[in-house]
Amino acid sequence: MRAFTTLAFIYDQIMDEQLYEEWYNFTLHHINNGKSLLELACGTGDLALKFAREGYQVTALDLSEEMLAMASQQAQEEQTPVQFVQGDMMDLSEIGSYEIVTCYADSICYLANKAEVQTAFEQVYQVLEEDGIFLFDVHSLYQMDEVFPDYSYHYQAEDFAFLWESYPGEVAHSIEHFLTFFIKKEGETFTREDELHFERTYSLDTYQILLKQAGFSQVELYADFTDSEPTETSQRWFFVCHK
Repeated sequence: MRAFTTLAFIYDQIMDEQLYEEWYNFTLHHINNGKSLLELACGTGDLALKFAREGYQVTALDLSEEMLAMASQQAQEEQTPVQFVQGDMMDLSEIGSYEIVTCYADSICYLANKAEVQTAFEQVYQVLEEDGIFLFDVHSLYQMDEVFPDYSYHYQAEDFAFLWESYPGEVAHSIEHFLTFFIKKEGETFTREDELHFERTYSLDTYQILLKQAGFSQVELYADFTDSEPTETSQRWFFVCHK
């Protein structure tokens, strides 16, 4: 089963809401102006809605129909205006132009190789207005090579159970997440569904080279939602890229 098909429907229940607050605060801390915002890999829309509530004109893009269905429902229920678009971050040719572009939750790490990352960076550069800003995060080498291997997480609720196991991938600095869901149907019957998620990261130097090749001349590096520079044990790297 393709990634985010079943996960979309329980994503908000297993996701740490505090992370959305931290991504939101990090963004506000590093932008000076601008109100038009494009969120890439928006998922179920929580972060997009936070920006929209504060007056940003938000377009939110995701590849997953299931994720977007959940996001649209949430926006309609609270009557918050967000334009949700199904699309691929490697082709933003028809998405318009924006003062701010974000891509959080290590979504860049889901791209298969450096060529795809390069394409995504180039597409973002093209849709950014002059003096626009691109903010994103990725897993660090430490997170991918030392923390994730043999990681295990189990979550159980009344109507579903969720098992997450992580193993080293076949290429350097990559990981494969095996997700197993037991979803309650009618009565006491549960059905099993499986998803495989592949993530890959690169060195800080590699990301900086790819960003420079895409056109970004000024790139700031941070770690773990703070203004601190990355260290050998930082788990999440943040990039603030100026056009």
